Amino acid sequence: MAPLLANYFPILVFLVIAGVIAVAMVGGSMLAARQKPYAEKLSAYECGFEAFDDARRRFDVRFYLVSILFIIFDLEVAFLFPWAVSLSSIGLFGFLSMLGFLGVLTVGFIYEWNKGALDWE
Repeated sequence: MAPLLANYFPILVFLVIAGVIAVAMVGGSMLAARQKPYAEKLSAYECGFEAFDDARRRFDVRFYLVSILFIIFDLEVAFLFPWAVSLSSIGLFGFLSMLGFLGVLTVGFIYEWNKGALDWE
């Protein structure tokens, strides 16, 4: 039973080191930084409006548009890296499939642009 637990010793060491680094960073931040909290800084911020308000009020559609924009770029990056690495072995079909995928993402991007999600006020 002891040799089995000995295999987990490096994980324990890693967790202890990670904990010490985390505590040191938080402690160093508390010592080095000025701590002057005020009411607005301590208030909860949730999607651009007060967290404790009427749940039935209108929600601004721009938040949804920003999330769609994030998904578009996130998916693009998540699929482009593996595709680029394996491009030599997937052939013309893989290349054309990725062009189709990028076409769909481009349509979504153009939709976001037309809706004004990229215009920050």
